[in-house]
Amino acid sequence: MRAVRLPLLLVLGAGLAGCFGGSKVPATLLTLTPTAAAPAELVRAAAAGEAVTIEVPTTPQELNQVRVPALEGPTAVTYIKDLQWVDRPARMFQQLLTETVKRTTRRVVLDPKQSALDPGLRVTGTLQRMGYDATTGQVVVVYDAALSTAGGARVETRRFEASAPAAGTAETVGPALNQAANQVALQVASWVGG
Repeated sequence: MRAVRLPLLLVLGAGLAGCFGGSKVPATLLTLTPTAAAPAELVRAAAAGEAVTIEVPTTPQELNQVRVPALEGPTAVTYIKDLQWVDRPARMFQQLLTETVKRTTRRVVLDPKQSALDPGLRVTGTLQRMGYDATTGQVVVVYDAALSTAGGARVETRRFEASAPAAGTAETVGPALNQAANQVALQVASWVGG
């Protein structure tokens, strides 16, 4: 039995390392937390067509992983040492956006898996940037959003962008990304309205 466990543990360890870009996992992982105040209760109701579904955004390849990108110029991308996301940035941004819309509007917000309940408004988009720009010393979050009504009767698009200063280290980039992502989420929540 012992001979079977060791190879299994090696395979599981290699699989986990693969999830984190094949490198050693940092002592702490980065996540996004909403800064909008939570209301006392989140009981909501909506008429047909009034619910909002926020989809996981698409991303360029440099954001399709758990490492945090650093733009070193117009064509060079590196990654911040000792800083990794707990999940892919697109999924975490979608969760942050969902929670921010719930906290700051009166809208019923559905998970994409619940959208069959009421197609209502659908927010989709592309998370164009979510990382550190070494040329400006800022983290930048750029989200190109599209909002459509059920059946596509109306479609709107808009770009949301926010930045915050950072020194390019894990200690400064993480909090700055949370700040900028929350600024974008608040802008989107205001746009969705309600």
